[in-house]
Amino acid sequence: MTKILIGILAAIIFSSPFEVSAKEVEVPEDIYTWVQSTSRGNYFFNTEQMNYRVKSDGTIDLYMLNVPTICTYDDIQIQDVIQKRRWKNQSLEGYDILAGRADYLTFDLKNETVHVVKRVDLDETLTELDSDYSGEPIKFADIPEKSIACRFYRSILIWARFNTETLIARSKGKLSAADKQLNSKEYPISKITLPGDLPRND
Repeated sequence: MTKILIGILAAIIFSSPFEVSAKEVEVPEDIYTWVQSTSRGNYFFNTEQMNYRVKSDGTIDLYMLNVPTICTYDDIQIQDVIQKRRWKNQSLEGYDILAGRADYLTFDLKNETVHVVKRVDLDETLTELDSDYSGEPIKFADIPEKSIACRFYRSILIWARFNTETLIARSKGKLSAADKQLNSKEYPISKITLPGDLPRND
């Protein structure tokens, strides 16, 4: 386990310093891989639970990749989430120890989209406070190249590209006869245009 200090930020309000206290959140480093930190949060993805979707016939769908992720918040982001819930008249029960969110992503490698299937607010023990299912698929090509999301999704897909055999073995299904004939360079994850890359001309 590693304790992630989300950070101590300082702002100037009417020329007076305003300090925000740091929060400590325990993120299991044997399960989650850190990708990046910003002034508002720290981004991780779950390398132990990500897997390929299994079709109804029991075969693995190499075009559909499921990835659980976590983002831990700094205090400014926490207050922003709380304020938005207050505006929407949503419950604030448990939000006094809000620490971040979990995004359950599905990458559609055929259509080159990413979909936040479920977004969950988490407390300091990484326990669910509330969930949202309103996300919609977004095309890789529509994700701004320099955005936090682009860097995050790109890192996940690169990891998946180099660990495809592990993901296949972990997925609760079997490869189709045709997919068994593929080599690693022929898997869909190896052929997609990653977020942030220019469209291919081939």
